Order: sequence, then structure tokens, then C-alpha cells
Amino acid sequence: MIQAIRALVAVVSIALLASCGGDSSQPAPSKFKSYSGPPVTQVVVKKGERKLYLISGRTVLKSYDVGLGSQPVGAKVFEGDGRTPEGVYFIDRKNPASRYHLSLGISYPSAQDVAHAAMLGLRPGGDIMIHGLGPEGRALVKQRRDWTAGCIAVTDEEIEEIFAMLQPGVPVFVYP
Repeated sequence: MIQAIRALVAVVSIALLASCGGDSSQPAPSKFKSYSGPPVTQVVVKKGERKLYLISGRTVLKSYDVGLGSQPVGAKVFEGDGRTPEGVYFIDRKNPASRYHLSLGISYPSAQDVAHAAMLGLRPGGDIMIHGLGPEGRALVKQRRDWTAGCIAVTDEEIEEIFAMLQPGVPVFVYP
């Protein structure tokens, strides 16, 4: 009798677990969006306003609130200074497997950035991105708006739009 009860409990448990998986005919929403609007011809970041603008010609297509490096005032000078670069760069890569959901690489450091850091006997750093929050950012953004090591952060939903709209080669203008 006890074995029959155990067998029944096991079958019911398995059935309950199987039902927790949700409707397998409904795939999870993709983080990869499509975009069919006008091409983005430039990205403008105004650090003081904490804004990123996607522009086509002279028309602002979208704007986003952003978080910056942990030391947001001033241009990035060296690796580890917590600052977001200022100047003219380009989108140079797309990372669909970013730990910050999705990310777009910015071509920092420029030759001028490298020379300036070298003059000070320092390394300029690199790997500056426009990215989402990911698990780490979702925790840090609750503590402070500017939390990155020098990157430009938006929400995960926003980086999905931006990732779809931008292609490598688009210039990025970062102003104080």
C-alpha cells in the first residue's frame, strides 16, 4: 500500500513539474529586434544631459536617458578612471552575447587618446560600449545612475532597439 501511495505521489509530482514549464509552443521573446526605418547616420551623447540621440540626417529618431561611468565629469584619460570618453568615435562592433544583454562597441581609444595617456605614462583603457543593464547593471543602477567603468548604459529593452538600429561605421559624438 505504501509503495502504491509513493508511486502515485511520484506521478503527480512529475505531472506538476511538467506543467510548470509553460506553453512550449510559445517561444521566449527574442532580444533581437528588426528595424526598417530611416538609417541612423550619427549618434550624439550629451553627458551633462545624460542623453543619447539616434539621428538620421538632421532628424532625431529616438532619444534615451543614459548612465555613464562612475566618474562622469571630464573625458576619459586612462584605464580605470571611471570616466566616459569625449570626442568623435565610431560604432566598431556588435556583441550579441554581452554580459550586459547586448552591446555596441565604440572605437575608443583613438590615436589621440593613446598618445595623451602615453604622455602621462598610463594606458588609455578600452572596451567602451553602449550597452544594456544585464543582471549586474540592474543591481547597480538602483544604487546610482552612473555605475559603469566608462560605458554608456541604457535599459535592456532600449539596447534591443538601439542594437537593431545601429550598424558598424556610424559616427558617435560624445560631448561633455
